[in-house]
Amino acid sequence: MARLAATGHPNAEIGAQLFLSPRTVEWHLRKVFAKLGISSRREIAGAFSDR
Repeated sequence: MARLAATGHPNAEIGAQLFLSPRTVEWHLRKVFAKLGISSRREIAGAFSDR
């Protein structure tokens, strides 16, 4: 899910691919952001390259 967001896919598209609602995707991404210590989608790609 986070990798899809990092490549620029909107929540609705991610949700459609994973059979989730866009709101569920948003909730999970907030949890991912907290675990990675980031605050926006723009920072996701950098967080993955650092790991």
